Amino acid sequence: MSTLVCVILTTLIATTLSSGANRETLEFLIGSRGRGLKNGCSSENHGKYRAAQCSKLGDTRAPPPGLPVNKTGLLVFADQRLASVYPIIQKFKSLITSDPLGITKTWVGSDICNYKGFFCDRPPDNDSATAVASVDFNGFHLAAPTLDGFLDQLPDVALFHANSNNFSGTISPNIARLPYLYELDISNNLFSGSFPAAVLGMNGLTFLDIRFNFFTGAVPPQIFTQNLDVLFINNNNFMTTLPDNLGNTHIRYLTLANNKFTGPIPGGIFKVFSSLSEVLLLNNQLTGCLPYEVGLLKEATLFDAGNNKLTGPLPFALSCLEKVEQLNFAGNQLFGMVPEVACELVHLTNFSLSDNYFTTLGPMCRVLIEKGVLDITNNCIPDLPFQKSVEECSDFIAHPRSCPQMWSYTFIPCMSPFSSGSVNPGMAPSS
Repeated sequence: MSTLVCVILTTLIATTLSSGANRETLEFLIGSRGRGLKNGCSSENHGKYRAAQCSKLGDTRAPPPGLPVNKTGLLVFADQRLASVYPIIQKFKSLITSDPLGITKTWVGSDICNYKGFFCDRPPDNDSATAVASVDFNGFHLAAPTLDGFLDQLPDVALFHANSNNFSGTISPNIARLPYLYELDISNNLFSGSFPAAVLGMNGLTFLDIRFNFFTGAVPPQIFTQNLDVLFINNNNFMTTLPDNLGNTHIRYLTLANNKFTGPIPGGIFKVFSSLSEVLLLNNQLTGCLPYEVGLLKEATLFDAGNNKLTGPLPFALSCLEKVEQLNFAGNQLFGMVPEVACELVHLTNFSLSDNYFTTLGPMCRVLIEKGVLDITNNCIPDLPFQKSVEECSDFIAHPRSCPQMWSYTFIPCMSPFSSGSVNPGMAPSS
């Protein structure tokens, strides 16, 4: 009898070991809470996870031993929630085509909270449970054809950071079902397709970074009024006009640069973004004239609209940007006089107007040239060096351009009864 039992046990163990840990048919044994949350994180956001945002990047210490394997060879997990995401992680691991840093070598066994890039904590709906609360793949240089079936299947994740990898495909609409996700960073990857519209229904999302990908098409205007603190969508292939009536926005940091936005810059957008410290519109295909509402950017330290197709004069309202340090309008079709009031901005350290068609420059602006603050090369100012040819300037002048409400280009909103920016004067101020 004992011989028969030994044969049966030997056969069972050999079968279990040969099946491998990646088999979806693996039976899970749920153990105690294991090693707890010692390697969790320590910050609060919206009362969700008490410890969901941190990074183990650069931690070269050997991982602590994993949870035990019971005598039958079956994995023991600290919590049912960890057992449920184990096959999801292992399936995603099987899709990874490049792992130069050997990250996935740590994705073995039942101690998921010690997998490199994964962080655990107690979920909001059960203080006694342990779940994957955060994923941080920043700088791992992993490659996979999709995140579908992975990101959207992590039900307790609050932060997902995957900057600087080689993930591709589109973003699953199922991410809208993730109730706790409030930071999503998939920047500097190879994603394509339309704007990930699933984020529009995620009211808890406060941080969205999809820059340096290959998204294309229109940007839904409602994204600008969603409860976001950060919206980075630069360096894609978005082709749309900027929405005029955006209502109220919570956005504090916004980048729209290096896309294919077209049409004029609407005046209303400046009122909406009046709390922004940086406004980046460079390297698009924006046309039309700069509205005087640019002067409503009272918190801006940087305004960059370089390399577009803007035309018309510079509005005197630029003098209202009292905190601005950098102004860039290079590479457009602006013309006329450079406003002296703009050259009197006290914090201005870099003012680039190169490659336009300005013809007149006053003494204050000439001082900025001497200080190395103002770059006005390749314009049409007769007495300055490094200007366009007479022929090119004459050809530009021969095709007159005009802007609507030309009176508004000398209008300074911060020095008028309309300085709150809440009212459009609608007519020229009386003299």
